[in-house]
Amino acid sequence: MQFAKRLQPLRSNVFADMDRAKAVALAAGRQVIDLSLGSSDLPAEAHVIEAIAQSLHDRSTHGYLLFNGTLGFRQAAANWYEQKFGIKVDPETEVLPLIGSQEGTAHLPLAILNPGDFALLLDPGYPSHAGGVYLASGQIYPMPLGAENSFLPVFADIPAPVLAQSRMMVLSYPHNPTSAIAPISFFQEAVAFCQQHNLVLVHDFPYVDLVFGESGEWGVGSGEWGSRGESLILHARSLVPSILQADPEKSVSIEFFTLSKSYNMGGFRIGYAIGNPQLINALRQVKAAVDFNQYRGILNGAIAALTGSQSGVKSAVATFQGRRDAFINALHRIGWNVPTPQATMYIWAKLPSPWSQNSIEFCTQLVKQTGVAASPGAGFGKSGEGYVRFALVHEPPLLETAVERIAQFLD
Repeated sequence: MQFAKRLQPLRSNVFADMDRAKAVALAAGRQVIDLSLGSSDLPAEAHVIEAIAQSLHDRSTHGYLLFNGTLGFRQAAANWYEQKFGIKVDPETEVLPLIGSQEGTAHLPLAILNPGDFALLLDPGYPSHAGGVYLASGQIYPMPLGAENSFLPVFADIPAPVLAQSRMMVLSYPHNPTSAIAPISFFQEAVAFCQQHNLVLVHDFPYVDLVFGESGEWGVGSGEWGSRGESLILHARSLVPSILQADPEKSVSIEFFTLSKSYNMGGFRIGYAIGNPQLINALRQVKAAVDFNQYRGILNGAIAALTGSQSGVKSAVATFQGRRDAFINALHRIGWNVPTPQATMYIWAKLPSPWSQNSIEFCTQLVKQTGVAASPGAGFGKSGEGYVRFALVHEPPLLETAVERIAQFLD
């Protein structure tokens, strides 16, 4: 058989590669402590599960779900954004349900890029961002991220010939894998740059809530609703900015949110796009050719998550902050001085000698010899080489055990 050339750059994937390495360790009898995949081990809240469970007994939820049937979810998403960021959103034209935000970042390039067009991507960055560009037969210009610039790209470094062929830029802050956050001033610069160069600005925003140690109150509401259905949650404060706060007219921007991190609903595959109505409509056209929507009961659960009590989100943030502190302190005790991240569920650690330029071999040998699985920085892009990413998806005692094994490996 002959396959399309666009599959060639998709053959290697950091998560698939580590999955094979974990399988080898398990076959050898190792107890694996998996810190390679950012899949939350925390459960979805009881009121979310109950909403889904009740839907199962409603036969009207068992058929196909078309766009008009998602209005309740789109309204909940629009209200959530208004409460958190103070941004007015039209649920009819500016919101689109997605099967996780990864569906959006993978499919949007099909609506924007023609073969040979450039997409400007973060390096290192989340692999599906590149995958979507390859599927659209586009080219990638990697924007290097370095610690010396707080892991933010330098737009002035993008060559003019590349810019002339570019159609989109993808950002994502808080950032996976580096855990960096970006100020509103950076987003304002990005919006102005994209407006100047006629670029679509894409912001992948899964870690909006997983931010630690911020001053001020955590902006959540009670989830109560008035008699006319209006939200009684007013003027909630966000911990990190939305790209739409820098582009309130939604002139060039689209943002992707998933319920996987804030609400521990990764397996339910529910997220949404929000932003420029033309971009939303274009993505909707691509989506219509690929699928309908998820089971209506999952959307009912998502509505319950977005409109109900946010105490579970606050609890999850506290849990991951405790894990971060335990893991960082343990690393410091063994002499690995890693900076304390302000956001996400990850630790981005600069590798010590002799592994400083061989992150893949480090992770392969680490899981083989100790059972501790991590993600090599090189798997996220060329600029990720020399780093390793640990996902904080276990309780502190097991995280500390993992560090003890790492110490033995490094000795």
